[in-house]
Amino acid sequence: MANYLQDLRELVGTRPLIACGANVIIMDKHNKILLHHRQDNDMWGLPGGMMELGETLEENAIREVQEETGIECLELTLFNVYSGEELYYKYPDGNEVYNVTVTYVCKKYKGIIEVDKTEGKEVKYFGINEIPSTISPPVMRIIKEYKLKYNDLIKL
Repeated sequence: MANYLQDLRELVGTRPLIACGANVIIMDKHNKILLHHRQDNDMWGLPGGMMELGETLEENAIREVQEETGIECLELTLFNVYSGEELYYKYPDGNEVYNVTVTYVCKKYKGIIEVDKTEGKEVKYFGINEIPSTISPPVMRIIKEYKLKYNDLIKL
């Protein structure tokens, strides 16, 4: 499938776009979450990315997690939907987006972690009080809410 956002960029350049996508809070059996260390901005974030034409948000989340981490999500639970000024982001290459992000929680998955080196540097589990300070700006709001709802999430 063609890269929808890349095709749009050829038409509009770096101007701000509204970009819809999904990411996933993947929790291990110790209730640590999996974070992805990104190549493009050298920051940590949740595995996920932009939706492609014809995908459902669930398909988007599953595809992106598998591409970035090697893990296959078997069950997704909706966490929240994010949009607004806090999800604006200017990439190091100058491209600007206002993200609309659907975040899921996944506790049932399979596979072995394998980092896609074109997008990421590493993938690692972090405890609630171990989350690195270098979180990608559009993910910061999600991580803050995750910390607030942590006790409810471990009961899912």
